Amino acid sequence: MAIPGTTGLDARALDSLRQQAARDPHGATRQAAVQFEAQFMQLVLKSMRDATPQAEPASTGQTEFTRMLDAQFAQQFAGRPGGLADLIERQLAQQMKQLPPPTEPPPAAPAATAPPAARPAGAPSAFLRDMLPHAQAAERATGVPAAYILGQAALESGWGRGEIRHPDGRPSFNLFAIKATGGWRGDSAAVMTTEFVEGRPQRQVERFRSYGSYAEAFTDYAAMLARSPRYAGVLREASTVEAFAGGMQRAGYATDPQYAAKLARTIHQTLAMQRNTGGDA
Repeated sequence: MAIPGTTGLDARALDSLRQQAARDPHGATRQAAVQFEAQFMQLVLKSMRDATPQAEPASTGQTEFTRMLDAQFAQQFAGRPGGLADLIERQLAQQMKQLPPPTEPPPAAPAATAPPAARPAGAPSAFLRDMLPHAQAAERATGVPAAYILGQAALESGWGRGEIRHPDGRPSFNLFAIKATGGWRGDSAAVMTTEFVEGRPQRQVERFRSYGSYAEAFTDYAAMLARSPRYAGVLREASTVEAFAGGMQRAGYATDPQYAAKLARTIHQTLAMQRNTGGDA
């Protein structure tokens, strides 16, 4: 269950970024900075590969696989604290200060029921703070520590920055990249994502569950763990970070062969952030 858009800046991501920039130029700076850094890193990787002598010309299939792998690495490492994205974001923010404030739209007629707003992309600490109450509710339902659940949500959604969205930009609130399978009868969002087939990444369109709020997403995730026989062993063995991460990979939660290592690393990062903030992150 890979995060959509983690192998390059596709058309869907560009459209989403344009829409956000049109609504709020200042709020789009972080996403733009991360995408710029990912593109720069991808160009660096390509230049390094082009400069390396090859024993024989690469086939078309090898070239495409290498391009996809470079794009995945670039998107995975882009946006980390202290990276190029932070510098780009500061520079963009300085430029944004010189722009006039956006024109306020005319007031709309009050709706009978206003849909819940998506959480704006921000720092990992803010993501953990906002999602902690939902993770604690899921912990009570499953017995899995809230930090483990937060770590998985952070990995699958890129700390909320890569949340699955509908083609029109509406949020799905799906932070766990749970697919719309298994008799799912609710709303869904079709997006391009990365799946590993026989250990090799492939881009394909998948349908993911869509919820009405983040609370619903965490509730559905907890119900899946608690009720599905495939995750029974995970709940029994979730005594350590590594046991939980390994159990999720063995249960087939994701096709990435490195999923357990990535999940364990993100959970440890979550635990460290919670310790640094006194458990309130």
